[in-house]
Amino acid sequence: MTRDDLAIFDSDAVRAGLTYPDCIRVVREAMQALSAGTTRQLLRTMLSLGPGRTFAQMPGALGEQDFFGTKTISVFADPRSPGKRRHRGVVVLFEPVEGRPVAIADAEEITHIRTAAASAVATDALARADATTLLIVGTGGQAHTHLHALPLVRRFGRVLIWGRSPDKVDALIAAFPDLPCERADDLAAAAGAADVICTLTTAAQPVILGDWVRPGTHVNLVGSSGPGPVEVDSALVLKGRYIADSIASARDAAAEFLVARDAGLVTNAHIVAEIGEVLLRRVPGRTHAADITLYKSLGHAVQDLAAAAHLYRSSRP
Repeated sequence: MTRDDLAIFDSDAVRAGLTYPDCIRVVREAMQALSAGTTRQLLRTMLSLGPGRTFAQMPGALGEQDFFGTKTISVFADPRSPGKRRHRGVVVLFEPVEGRPVAIADAEEITHIRTAAASAVATDALARADATTLLIVGTGGQAHTHLHALPLVRRFGRVLIWGRSPDKVDALIAAFPDLPCERADDLAAAAGAADVICTLTTAAQPVILGDWVRPGTHVNLVGSSGPGPVEVDSALVLKGRYIADSIASARDAAAEFLVARDAGLVTNAHIVAEIGEVLLRRVPGRTHAADITLYKSLGHAVQDLAAAAHLYRSSRP
């Protein structure tokens, strides 16, 4: 590959080159830079192409003298797996000297890995140090990646997994024989036992209720990435210390927050900080052991670009 070649990273190359420890590191750095104002990005633009069909653009820059580019992606319902969505597309990376495109990477695989890495970063910053029980809500691709990423930041002695299909739960458990996984048949009881909860579903209505979640729990809200579908109820939003990946994006697209705000239960001030501000120690994340901390993950261009930049740099001789 010469200097002027365009590097191509298909899904296999992304998996091989973007390890979870590395992705956690670059996502942590990207979120700090976003909150510090070093990076630049526009709000995600989404074009509806009909029920279950969305086209989205996510442009950004890692800095004035750093890589820039965009993620171009479709989010379509998967006809082979009812209730599941596929994120197909590419991340296009440009270099900052001549403005040349230097890399194209599979966006679906980057999205899977960096989303789980972002949850790991938030969990490390917000969950109690003694958190030992993890609840995974959902059995799709994000459930797999989160089971790779979350144990890198906390030592879980118990991993509960809930899904609508017991067979899929059992298959997920079998895929991670080195983790202490068990099927959670009673979601309310599992939520009440968990120290860390990750909601990773395509649910349109709440699957986790605020009354179920005990003080001291950390919750990663991941599955809903735009207005409309919600995974938790407004009671949980109201009682939680709400941290966003981006305040501007949360005010525009964080469905659970928007529902609570539209109902007059909270105001914009309910979002206490961005995760980058917590990482930079500008705002405390957890203020008390009894805090219920909520991290709203919407996903951002700077996360995708940081992951693609790592792949590109790592591939150079």
